Amino acid sequence: MRLLAAGVVLALGAQPMTAAAAVPPECTDSAPVVCTYDVPPGDYDVKVVFGREHEPVDVVAEARRLVVSASSEPVLRFTVNVRDPEGQQNSFGGPGTPGLTLRVSGAIPVNVVVTRAPVSTRRVFLAGDSTVTDQETAPYTGWGQRLPSRFGQGLSVVNHSGSGESTVSFLAEPAMWGALRPQLRPRDVVLVQFGHNDKQTTTEQYRANLTEIVAGIRSAGATPVLVTPIVRRWFTGTKLNSTGLIVNGLGVDLPAEMRSIAVAEQVGLIDLTARTQAVVEALGPEDAKALYLTREKRDDTHTSEYGATVYAGLVADELARLELVEDRFWN
Repeated sequence: MRLLAAGVVLALGAQPMTAAAAVPPECTDSAPVVCTYDVPPGDYDVKVVFGREHEPVDVVAEARRLVVSASSEPVLRFTVNVRDPEGQQNSFGGPGTPGLTLRVSGAIPVNVVVTRAPVSTRRVFLAGDSTVTDQETAPYTGWGQRLPSRFGQGLSVVNHSGSGESTVSFLAEPAMWGALRPQLRPRDVVLVQFGHNDKQTTTEQYRANLTEIVAGIRSAGATPVLVTPIVRRWFTGTKLNSTGLIVNGLGVDLPAEMRSIAVAEQVGLIDLTARTQAVVEALGPEDAKALYLTREKRDDTHTSEYGATVYAGLVADELARLELVEDRFWN
């Protein structure tokens, strides 16, 4: 690896593209292909070259982040965020591995080129809990891990979430809010989802905490978007009960409070509680198990890969509706 004065990484794995070309030296030579690059934290543009159409492949980066889904294109382009720790930002799952790791399923690429992304790269930050975060260990999967596949090159998803985080702990921990806020710059968008772990947070404290986060994001010139928490698969009959709808132990309807704050602060809102409630109740108690880890872990809060993919799609739809990300960045 060589770094230029401007901080650009020279093309890694570059080689003549011929039908007989071997895989780049940074990559293993059998599927799934694993490529590793010794690069510092930051955003990187990646080009994966196959040379011709191929069977559909997925590309996963770092801590199980889906960056390309079922594509047969001869050339794949995307942007990925490299950070330390690479997964949950409260180090819940450990530090991970340094540098950039890519995993390509199915077809074997003939070339992979990694370059440092420009400062103008668009960024979507995620601030949330275990239902959002980059879960290191399957089958646990946060919706934030599936969101990057909805974007092409030029936009980086920075998932600054962690298991167990609430509005209280997020503000208190230096590794969370204290580390996220200095990274923000104008044109960044920050999606904020908290509620699952605010089990004993009062109405007043929840509102004050979210208002503080919103103000801090705006002070950096970035744009906050409040995201009501995903529902739990907790039914009474055919409808979700108060536990499923994230009413906490003090009787505070946390999604309702977040909706109210969005109005009061004139903040964009993604009502993920309402959207996921509609999906889960339409499926019913039994079929909705596929969205969660009910069968694998007896867990009705955390999503499966399938559930995280469905919920990431809902977030993407709502983010597109808010028109905060230009059309050219969407897949």
